[in-house]
Amino acid sequence: MSPTTTTGSYLIRGASVLGAERADILIEDGLITAVAPVLPVPTDAVVLEADGLIALPGMVDLHTHLREPGREDAETVETGSRAAALGGFTAVHAMANSMPVADTAGVVEQVLSLGERAGWVDVRPVGAVTVGLDGGQLAELGAMADSRAQVRVFSDDGKCVSDPVLMRRALEYVKAFDGVIAQHAQEPRLTEDAQMNEGEVSAVLGLAGWPAVAEESIIARDVLLARHTGSRLHVCHVSTAGSVEILRWAKDRGIQVTAEVTPHHLLLTDKLVRTYDPVYKVNPPLRTEADVQAVRRGLADGTIDIVGTDHAPHPSEHKEGEWANAAMGMTGLETALSVVQHAMIDTGLMDWAGFARVTSTTPALIGRLPSQGRPLAAGEPANVILVNPSARRRVDPSKMATKGRNSPFAGLELPGGVEAVFYAGHPTVLDGRLNSPHLAAVKES
Repeated sequence: MSPTTTTGSYLIRGASVLGAERADILIEDGLITAVAPVLPVPTDAVVLEADGLIALPGMVDLHTHLREPGREDAETVETGSRAAALGGFTAVHAMANSMPVADTAGVVEQVLSLGERAGWVDVRPVGAVTVGLDGGQLAELGAMADSRAQVRVFSDDGKCVSDPVLMRRALEYVKAFDGVIAQHAQEPRLTEDAQMNEGEVSAVLGLAGWPAVAEESIIARDVLLARHTGSRLHVCHVSTAGSVEILRWAKDRGIQVTAEVTPHHLLLTDKLVRTYDPVYKVNPPLRTEADVQAVRRGLADGTIDIVGTDHAPHPSEHKEGEWANAAMGMTGLETALSVVQHAMIDTGLMDWAGFARVTSTTPALIGRLPSQGRPLAAGEPANVILVNPSARRRVDPSKMATKGRNSPFAGLELPGGVEAVFYAGHPTVLDGRLNSPHLAAVKES
């Protein structure tokens, strides 16, 4: 697959498009210009032999913590973007819990500029719903929407917008510019001092339990508020079987609600907490095997719309030590594709076309990114990845591009590998390694 030159023209030869028919894909000047069973090689084109590889639209993450500005010890836009590119992403949404919080036009424009400067992926800022994420006063939603960042996703992720009046006002406000409120569903009074999922394992370990109803009660309230306001609601990191049922109820009634599940909630259970290893401490917590199976089924049948990584890197001193004092969160950008393949595709619950739907097409629609998640067809932006579904690798956090080493998949052998990534027609990843960033800023029109 190794090209010997770098030009604006690339011919991907013999890839399986969405895991189906083999085809050649020609990329020129940032666009897919032709897709056919066999294409002639244009003069000066770089040829990538893709036999055995699957061509997919670049992945889009609606839920990434890049930490910058202010928390560069944990991650930067540069390091997080590199991790995203290696994971097969061409766009990520940077959550608002930076320092300062992304609750003004100035901060979201700063994050946008940092992403453009890095050039590895399209970095889209998420605006805070409330000032300082404190849940007391609405942030400058309109100003962030009208800014150069054109924010359309707003979230206090890490904290719940628990005040129903404030949540209603937020939903009503963003409706004017087609925004969406992404809710961290956690009733704070039901989770005071909670350390892990409430259930059999928490009882045995003597750790304060985090009940499923703390998530489910907020989702139930908010889907009713979304119906009342006629606005768009997105539910972050769904983790319980009951949450899936509430979402199914809401969708059956035409309520404008979408939802995401993380890779770790598709695979890991609360039994891992028996090790007391803080790498398994996350918000919401790892749940039971029954919950894992329920969210897998929900993702397969469309009740849960997308996969969002909730990539949450931490410095080692914040994650290692006693369980009670450790920070909550896991890295996920560089392992997401492999975990979803393992949990959904290799189990027969989903095919590669479905994978593209939940990792690219639908998150791009929710985030209102018109150049992302597009079909692999002539005339479309060339945000394309090549995946080797037969690859196997043992996860080694020390070799990752992210600053965070808090991967819950460390030591596991997982399937799938990202061989190449084209972001706006530029190869940011080749042969599974970083190539070079896109030097020109890529903006949404």
